[in-house]
Amino acid sequence: MPTKKAALSEIQGIEKPENLSKIVALQVQHLRKKEVLANDLIANILKGDTIALSRAITLVESTNHAHLEKANEVINGCLPYANNAVRIGITGVPGVGKSTFIEAFGKYLTGMGKKVAVLAVDPSSSLSHGSILGDKTRMEELVKDPNAYIRPTASGATLGGVARKTRETIILCEACGFDTLLIETVGVGQSETAVHSMVDFFLLLKISGAGDELQGIKRGIMEMADAIVINKADGDTITKAKLAKSEFSRALHLFPAKPSGWQPTVGTCSSITGNGIPEIWETISNYLTLTKANHFFDANRQAQSHYWMMETINEQLKAHFFNDPAIESLLEIVKNEVANNTISPFTAANKLLTTYFETQTTKTISTKK
Repeated sequence: MPTKKAALSEIQGIEKPENLSKIVALQVQHLRKKEVLANDLIANILKGDTIALSRAITLVESTNHAHLEKANEVINGCLPYANNAVRIGITGVPGVGKSTFIEAFGKYLTGMGKKVAVLAVDPSSSLSHGSILGDKTRMEELVKDPNAYIRPTASGATLGGVARKTRETIILCEACGFDTLLIETVGVGQSETAVHSMVDFFLLLKISGAGDELQGIKRGIMEMADAIVINKADGDTITKAKLAKSEFSRALHLFPAKPSGWQPTVGTCSSITGNGIPEIWETISNYLTLTKANHFFDANRQAQSHYWMMETINEQLKAHFFNDPAIESLLEIVKNEVANNTISPFTAANKLLTTYFETQTTKTISTKK
């Protein structure tokens, strides 16, 4: 009598083939481990090499303190060749269609012969600290354009919706020959305005029928916008988009005049049909003409550089403080004391700062000896 076989039985599969690409894998591994000199990175970036640009951006974004000196060397080497691009910040609530708009707008600009770099900042999870970094998949056409470069970056713990090193990345992209930079932020929030401190033109995307027309009248993000665009103005939403345009136009008159002398505009567009896209670039061009004529453009960039210098000092001081061995060992003790109400948070902070300054003083004296 034949033996019955179980319905669920494992069939012997084919043997795993021998890896024929070991040599290639080893070569790739060797290239990744190979130390690239800062001068080589600078030279290749100036030639328009986007691979070198990507490696330099990765170096700049690194939290490894050993990479800081090399990153600064690359940035300083590229700085004389930067500051020749138009920097456009694009923000809006999640779901407003920022990625779709950027692809349509970017394709329009490359069609005009411009070289476009998109710095897309993806939100990081507050729990896992990870990011999807899916902007390249959402911009399928633009990513294949030889005159476009897309760099998704995790926002990390940075407030302002902009990656910690976006300001330095701008310099590298400009040195690489990109004349138009589109900086996409995570979304709109009262604290998420750092992008305004690193761009020439600030574009706020809205959608009609989302219930935020009256919310948008609040001071905050609208005060900083140089233009408001009602996106997704196609099909059945065209009438609603025109109504929203009227409401936002009236709201803008409630705000004080801008120091740039520019009167913010409100428009509509469709990233699907392309309607309104040329008008947005015309608005930006008019803004640049005005602000360069009245010298606000250069004055604003100087103010932005000073601002980011101070921000970098704050960031470096904070990092140096928490990486100090004495602080690392004392921090958990002090946290427990605060949690148990043994000392107040303010006393705890002063205790840590006093320890830090004493440690630095001791190090200075030892160095002089």
